[in-house]
Order: sequence, then C-alpha cells, then structure tokens
Amino acid sequence: MDLVLPDFTWLRQNADRVVGCIVTHGHEDHVGGLSYLLRDLSFPLYGSALTLELARGRIEEAGLADRTEFIAVVDGERRRIGPFDVEFIPVTHSVPHAFATVFHTSQGVIMHSGDFKLDLTPVDGRLTDLALVGAISKDEGIRLLLSDSTNADEPGHSRSESSVGQVLYDLFHAHEGKRVITTCFASHIHRVQQIADAAIAFDRTVATMGRSMQRNVRLAREMGLLNIPDNSLRDISEVGDLDPGKVCVISTGSQGEPLSALSLMAAGEHRFLKIQPDDVVIMSSHPIPGNESNVSRVINGLVRMGAEVVHSGISDVHASGHAKAEELKTLLSIAGPEWFVPVHGEYRHLAAHARLARRMGVADDKVMVCEDGDRVVLADQGLGLETKAIPAGYLYVDGIVGDVSTGVLRDRQVLAEEGVVVVFVGVNVATGAVITGPQVITRGWVHAAEADDVIEGCRQAVADAIADTALHAAAGAIDIENLQRVVRKAAGQYVSAKTRRKPMIVPVVMEA
Repeated sequence: MDLVLPDFTWLRQNADRVVGCIVTHGHEDHVGGLSYLLRDLSFPLYGSALTLELARGRIEEAGLADRTEFIAVVDGERRRIGPFDVEFIPVTHSVPHAFATVFHTSQGVIMHSGDFKLDLTPVDGRLTDLALVGAISKDEGIRLLLSDSTNADEPGHSRSESSVGQVLYDLFHAHEGKRVITTCFASHIHRVQQIADAAIAFDRTVATMGRSMQRNVRLAREMGLLNIPDNSLRDISEVGDLDPGKVCVISTGSQGEPLSALSLMAAGEHRFLKIQPDDVVIMSSHPIPGNESNVSRVINGLVRMGAEVVHSGISDVHASGHAKAEELKTLLSIAGPEWFVPVHGEYRHLAAHARLARRMGVADDKVMVCEDGDRVVLADQGLGLETKAIPAGYLYVDGIVGDVSTGVLRDRQVLAEEGVVVVFVGVNVATGAVITGPQVITRGWVHAAEADDVIEGCRQAVADAIADTALHAAAGAIDIENLQRVVRKAAGQYVSAKTRRKPMIVPVVMEA
C-alpha cells in the first residue's frame, strides 16, 4: 500500500456542518491526512503558529492551500469557532506548542487533552498549564474529560525531555574524534536543539539530512524556536570534505522508513554520506509499534557496515511525549471530571486509563470506554452511547486507483503467503472434450523445475475432473463458467492434499 488513510465518509456526508479543524499539534499522524480531506471539504485550520506551518507543507504540495485558512491561536486564547466557544490550553509534548482544548457548551465544559505529558523541566520552559485547568474545574466544572491514553498502562512519570540532553552530551564526549550521525523525528524540535547543543559544545559542525528535517529546521529557526548559529550549520553535500571528528549529522529515518535518509545510508545508497567503520549512529527515538522490524533491519545494515549504533534499548536517548499513569492521575485529580472517556491508544491503553479514572474517584457508571466510530451524546441526563456507529476504519490506497477493498488485500495476502496456480485448458463445450491442455503454471507455490511430478499430478487431476463432468452432463449442458468451477475445485483439492498449502487457483477455460 502507498497510503493508509482514515475513512472520511461521515465527514463528507456532513460537509455542510464542518466549521473548522483544530490541530492540537504538528505530528504527522495528526496533520498528514488533511491534504487528502481538503480535496473533498473546505474548512479553516486552528492551531499554534508552528503546528500550522508543519501542516502547511503537505497541503501546499497537494495544491490545496486555497481550500483552507490558517488561523493561529496562542496559549490561553478563547475563540468562537462556529457555534463552539473554544479555549486553548498549553501542554508539553514531543513537538513544541501543543494544545489541549476546552469547549464551553450549554451542556457544560468538555476538555480534550490532546497528546500531552507533564514535563516539569521542558526545553523551552513552556509548561502544561495545570493552573488554568484547575481554575476551569473550580469555576465551571469539567463535565466531560477525554484524555490521552498512550502510556496509561505504564507506571510512574515520563522522563523530562531535558534529561535526554545530558545523555546526548555524554555520548558526544565518549565518542570525540568520531563522526556522529543522529536520527529523530523531524518534528521533534526540542530533540534537534539538544543534539545541536551537544554537538556545538564539542566544536562540531551540524548538517541536516532528509527533506522533512531540513525543512523543519529551517522553519523552526525562522520562527525563533531553534537556536543553531549560522556558522555551525553546513549543507549535507559539504560533509564529505570535513574532518569526520568535527561533524554531527541530524537525519530522518528514526522509524526505519524504507526510503528515508538513514535507510539509504544503511544500504550504502545515500549519495552524500557513506557509513565508515568509525562512525557512531545515535537513534534518538523509540520504535513505534509495528515498526520494530524496519528499525532492526536498519540497525543491522549500519552495524554490518562497521558503525556503532546507540539506540533506546541500550541508552536513555529518548523520552516519551505521552503521560504515564501518575501524570494521568494528576490531570484527573485537577480536572475532577463528572464523565470520562479515554482516547488515543489501543484498547488495552483505554481500559488501563479507565481503571485509573475510577481509582481517582470518577464513578464507575460515568467512565465510558469507546472505540473508533462510536458516537456519544452529552445531554441533560448524562453521557449516552448512540446505537449506530459511523464508518471509522481505514482506506488503503495503492497508486491513484483509490480505496483498495478488503477483498483485494486478502488476495494480495494469499499471493504473498501461498503463491498462485494458473490452469489453462481449451475445451469443446459441445462434447466436453479437452482440446488443449490442461497446462499448469505456478508462481510461489512450487518451483516448476523441481516439482514436475506434482505439477503433472495437478494437470491430470484437472483433466480427470473435466472428463467426469462431461460424462455426466446432459447434451449441451456444459458451459464455461461451470467448467471454471470444476477446474478450480479439482486443482485446489489436489494442491491442498499434496502440499498442505492453499495458493490462489486461477482457472482459465477457453472455448475451443
């Protein structure tokens, strides 16, 4: 698949009701789909200046900037958006200038935490505004809280982002004289700042690699959110001419993306940088669930080329951007919601967060664990679950064809795991006699050169089945469609009996 997108069906059906989109922060899983949704809908975007700029890139690339308006909001701002009275609360996360949102409604206050953590020593000094949350809770009360559950099943507190800086400093100190290549999320401006600070402290020149990293570093410097002196920055094309011990490269590819800069280096295919035996690669991130094999492949490639690789499994080079259990309990304590719905996480995370809420005093019957597509309604009598859910699955996109159905995906899975057997046969439909074939061609089932007996057996099984069908059929009753079913069944039964495999069987019956 080229892309996996959320199902926008319900939004398309209700396009006239959409008054805007609040972008809580600039991570790709929160802004990446906008350039596809804006093809069908037109609406303004609200978020911090940095978040909007991070979202703008893909929207402009898609030529859709004229279908939206970028409306920047600031910490603590309260703004009317359509019928909604929305307040923006600063929170700390692994990308700067993230927001929680508070909706002041006729049914009381609804608070959505966005992605957050309670970092008491953030790199930029911008704290999660718990005082504002407490004031809202005291003055109006928070009737419904929806809160980030990503790390709900992990005890304790998440590490402060600033603690990673000291680990990076120590690693640069330990590897003086060697070229250092680092990788992190391109949107993690605070991590980039700390990498650059450690590099400059040891008199290294910094070069960025990967289009998104180069773009975001340039953007953050222009906005005053990233402090790297001009004389400490060099273009990646110039790195090969510099003393390796005086170089620090900050690259994309922390998740092992196949065409990322780090993956190309691991394969020896990057045009500007070739891994050398004395290089040190610091992967300042943690694999997102599902990416572990890609990350391992990249690490193996780098080690095979002689580099030393430092990752989160052996050193504290990463800090999560999501609150752990004690931080979630803190927010629950300060917000004191009447109703609670955990969001953002797999079901096990949502269930763990629900347990935390009950432990913090939210009544059992006022904690609701929902899944994607569930609809809840806040009314005078409380929070209720609608019986009819909305489409909320995924759309799989391959090329420009559009959504790829589950049937196509299932066929591709069978082809990948079991292979295909194609049976060609020409038949006289008047008599049922085989004129040409059967000919059996296979890919991914058995290697033809080494399985002549098996393929011959399959051919004979098909021929016998056609002959039997012709023998018992009434005059003129043989048709191509029926023979295709006969061929598929005969070949499938033979293949399964002989090899215990279930490849895709494609019967091609021609009228001769």
